Amino acid sequence: MNAKDAMTGLTPLEEAQKIVLDATAVLGLEKIPLLDALGRVLGEDIIVERDNPPWDNSAMDGFAVRWDDIKQEHAIQKPVTLAVIENVPAGKMPTKTVGPGQAIRIMTGAPIPRGADTVLKVEDTEHQPESVRVFKPEQKGANIRPQGEDVKKGERIIAKGTRIRPGEAGMLAILAKSFVFAYQRPRVAILSTGDELADLDERFSEEKIINSNSYGLAAAVQDAGGIPFLLGIAKDTPAALKEKISHGLTADILVLSGGVSMGDYDFTKAVFRDLGAEMNFWKLAIKPGQPLAFGKIHGKLAFGLPGNPVSSMVTFEQLVRPAMLKMSGQRSYGRPVVQAAFQEKFSKRPDRRHFLRGVLTQEDGTFKVRTTGDQGSGILTSMVKANCLIDVPTDVERLNPGDRVSVQLLDGEAWANQSQASQTGPHRLSCC
Repeated sequence: MNAKDAMTGLTPLEEAQKIVLDATAVLGLEKIPLLDALGRVLGEDIIVERDNPPWDNSAMDGFAVRWDDIKQEHAIQKPVTLAVIENVPAGKMPTKTVGPGQAIRIMTGAPIPRGADTVLKVEDTEHQPESVRVFKPEQKGANIRPQGEDVKKGERIIAKGTRIRPGEAGMLAILAKSFVFAYQRPRVAILSTGDELADLDERFSEEKIINSNSYGLAAAVQDAGGIPFLLGIAKDTPAALKEKISHGLTADILVLSGGVSMGDYDFTKAVFRDLGAEMNFWKLAIKPGQPLAFGKIHGKLAFGLPGNPVSSMVTFEQLVRPAMLKMSGQRSYGRPVVQAAFQEKFSKRPDRRHFLRGVLTQEDGTFKVRTTGDQGSGILTSMVKANCLIDVPTDVERLNPGDRVSVQLLDGEAWANQSQASQTGPHRLSCC
């Protein structure tokens, strides 16, 4: 921490991220059905147990022939007529061998019969049940998928630590993997604090505020691949807060929102210490999200996020989400990042790193970004409208139109294929 940070008591985000990730352990493995594997992180190397395809097979509906019978000089001088000796549909093995002047009718995916080295497309022939006339020559070996073209026996086709997408799921099915080992999903207990809060299903008066944080954070946990548990609302008393937090320690991570500032009713710091918490920091050098606590309580990660809705979501993105991704076995812990041209004027003091809610667009192969409007930490619509966070470094005091800025993609997968030239890749957070 530099002198200025030490003087203000604010922890730089990079330092906070390292502290969190160093304190985070990868969870164990569990055996899950293939149908439940999408989005999970593979906990084993997948080794191919047999070639795929397991034999040479036809890439077309047509006729398996000997190339010597249909090579170019024959077809140009006079159409070749071959005797059809068998029909082989997909799922059946041929029983006969193709000899001189013979052909076997074959469907896509069916094994290539002995003696044949080429497949003619059915549309390039004139055929009867017992014969076929060839009018168009074909290259030797045409329309045949060789054994092992896709994967070969003994090959490591999917590595441990890979996030399972539809392509991986299809490959696992080809390899007859009905169950796989995957890293466990982190269980995250979510607690909101404050006498002013009311939950969705309770009657409340005009002076109450709806508890949106619990539901926004629960959605963020699910988006990161975790399992959220809502603990409800803790009243502004140490006893009520301590009871709720104790229940949350059955999860892998406790996420509390509100009560981490310096007000008369902000008891989180005291309660954390009463529970024996090993606290690492209480304030971050970012905006929004300065009041933030992190430590361990009985070995469980505990985060005290700010109570303002935007602050809680931004700090979740920067600290809780990376911890969840590491727990679940992923290798990269940050959102994808691109460079974009800023479209507005913006100024700030050089004391904190800012995360502006933004709208990223692409024009003529170039990324451009603007803010969503008012950036107040209580304006949740700034997150609703946003598809990115604009990362403004601590020492930057002013941005003008056209200035290059780093942008964290909240809808990273949707943007991943938009422009490889502009993308700088995932924001890699190191655990060591």
